[in-house]
Amino acid sequence: MAASTATARTPAPKPRRPSDGQGRGASPDPARRKSTARKTTGGKAPRKVSNPNPPDTPTRKKRRYRPGTLALREIRKYQKTTDLLLQKLPFSRLVREIATDMTTLNRDVRWQSSALRALQEATEAYLVHLFEDAYLCTLHAKRVTLMQRDLQLARRIRGKWGDIGY
Repeated sequence: MAASTATARTPAPKPRRPSDGQGRGASPDPARRKSTARKTTGGKAPRKVSNPNPPDTPTRKKRRYRPGTLALREIRKYQKTTDLLLQKLPFSRLVREIATDMTTLNRDVRWQSSALRALQEATEAYLVHLFEDAYLCTLHAKRVTLMQRDLQLARRIRGKWGDIGY
């Protein structure tokens, strides 16, 4: 009998309640579930961070061109075309606004589309020629960056009429 008292008895396991997989003390009825208060810092909810590079897609870096490459490509593109560089609607609004400021009539001045197009062609030709001259002033100053003073110098050298009748 002494030997049987020396062996330790293991307690019988407690019977487990059926669980619905929602943790300890959760009832199957969602209305009776105990809710815990969440601490918020105010403002927006934290942003979920998704993996920017999923493992099944290969990673491709965005192509980086050397400085000046895209500028030269853009210059070649605009030298090839004969299209207008300024958009037609904003230019026509500007022309109409200037025309209403300049006239003393109380009614709007009507414009033919061909007149607006001719005015835009002349304006763009003037501006392109002005920028060419201003860039020559820039190069003369041993710089490559066009500055406002280059444009002012080019206009001053051109004279009163801006070299329109060449």
